[in-house]
Amino acid sequence: MTITGPRNAPDVVDVVALGESMVTFLPSRPGRLADVPSFERGIGGAESNVVCGLAAAGHAVRWVSRVGADGFGDHLVGAIGSRGVDVASVRRDPARPTGVYFRTAGDRGTDAHEVAYYRAGSAASAMSVANVDLTAVRAGRVLHLSGITAALSPECRGLMRALVARRPGGPLVSFDVNHRPGLWRDTDGPRVLLELARHCDLVFVGTDEAEAAWGVTGGPEAVRAWLPEPRVLVVKDGAKGATVYQRGEGEPCRPAAGGGGPVALLGPVALLGPASPPVTFVPAPSVTVVASTGAGDAFAAGFLSATLRGLPARDRLRHAHLFAAATLTAPGDLAPPPARGHADRLAALDEAAWGRLRLGPGWTQAAGRADEEVRTP
Repeated sequence: MTITGPRNAPDVVDVVALGESMVTFLPSRPGRLADVPSFERGIGGAESNVVCGLAAAGHAVRWVSRVGADGFGDHLVGAIGSRGVDVASVRRDPARPTGVYFRTAGDRGTDAHEVAYYRAGSAASAMSVANVDLTAVRAGRVLHLSGITAALSPECRGLMRALVARRPGGPLVSFDVNHRPGLWRDTDGPRVLLELARHCDLVFVGTDEAEAAWGVTGGPEAVRAWLPEPRVLVVKDGAKGATVYQRGEGEPCRPAAGGGGPVALLGPVALLGPASPPVTFVPAPSVTVVASTGAGDAFAAGFLSATLRGLPARDRLRHAHLFAAATLTAPGDLAPPPARGHADRLAALDEAAWGRLRLGPGWTQAAGRADEEVRTP
């Protein structure tokens, strides 16, 4: 999949992401939230994580959202902007607060992990087609969205439906399903996520999410059979790896808004490059995991970065794995991705060398080490 289009039009960036970001409080030591004496402040949000990763990789990006007219909102806008992200279209809400959350130091996948969200009634949960700068949202070669936003409120769901509706000449729409059952206040979540995914050009989903949300089992092929509409579908299968399914230009793609049959995508984005294989699987490298929070966002950033560069399908998945590995081997929601030259060198390894790759804490600073083992002592 390659992307072409205007690179010098006013206010057009490579990727725009819309969604809620929150101030995160990370514990100073392991333990229950009830026992931790102090916390360190950070930032977190699926969509802003993606554009922060892309900015670090050298891409022009924008984050669009709403935050409270409060100190936490100031911190979010300042922290995300300091990472090279355009935050000029983030709006302030004088009546609603910025969302915050606290989490324990343990990995999210363990029973001991605790997260306490304080986001109900947040400024971002009130996002709608009436109070978001839609011109800024659509002024990108790619628009990246997440299922988390749809869970925040009916207004957010209406905004998401408007953004995934096909518009001639509009951006490629990228969608990370991000199924979070705890955020939905009703049972509509799986249906809404499927509806949105079916109207997007590029979709990221895990096999675990597909099973939890839609009851789909049988691995990546079963997920593709369930979700045939996206021109490009990336199915993540945990530590096994990921598979990208691509549909040729002459085949049907996502349905038009408001019903009707399949339509051919128009506009500045060429979804597939020449000789793109219909199915590509890339195993994940072996990683010494420090924390898994944010790894899915980093994976999406790596895939989008390689897509923007016009790299082949195999290399897009390898860059996605490498970006994810940078986050998996560091604490916190955000970690700098590997330098482009370092990532390109690892992505170019032959199959045997890629299979021997071992990544541990500090590997992104280990560009001079052996290809098959990049880790700290």
